[in-house]
Amino acid sequence: MSDLDQLTQSLARNLKRWRGERGFTLDALAARAGVSRGMIIQIEQARTNPSVGTTVKLADALGVSITTLLDYEQGPQVRVVPESQAVRMWSTPAGSRTTLLVGTEARGPLEMWSWTLMPGDGSSSDPHPPGTTELIHVTAGELTLVVDGEPHPVPAGASATFEANVPHIYRNDGARTCELVMAVSIPPAR
Repeated sequence: MSDLDQLTQSLARNLKRWRGERGFTLDALAARAGVSRGMIIQIEQARTNPSVGTTVKLADALGVSITTLLDYEQGPQVRVVPESQAVRMWSTPAGSRTTLLVGTEARGPLEMWSWTLMPGDGSSSDPHPPGTTELIHVTAGELTLVVDGEPHPVPAGASATFEANVPHIYRNDGARTCELVMAVSIPPAR
């Protein structure tokens, strides 16, 4: 696949994804961006390469960067946040504190889960609806997070986020119990 073909496919996939996540109809996005409905359809069907100006207008209307809209990434993106990169928001002399572990842009229902995985145990998940995002924080042991066949070690104190619209597995390959907290953001039903 040529670079141009890859760009066309990436833009089509991302435009459709972000328009869906924002809940915009074709007409609503066209009005917000000042781009014709027909042009948006052609872009989403990967039948045309729009000008840079048109691409910038669409990114602005969706509230994302042009880099996000043109992202070539072919699979789900997983971001592991080491404990050292978590952001302490406030603390008191008595020891109370809040820490922003990991965040993502998402709309719709949000679930929070507590998990315990014994050594050698695991749980597989089928793909969730497009736009579903999971946030994980490991509090003990080490989680092996397998997303679309690729393993990602997430040690105690680290956090991760990924798009859950592909098969994924939560696995404890270690000798210690793995404990984690998970939040799942599900796109609103339409």
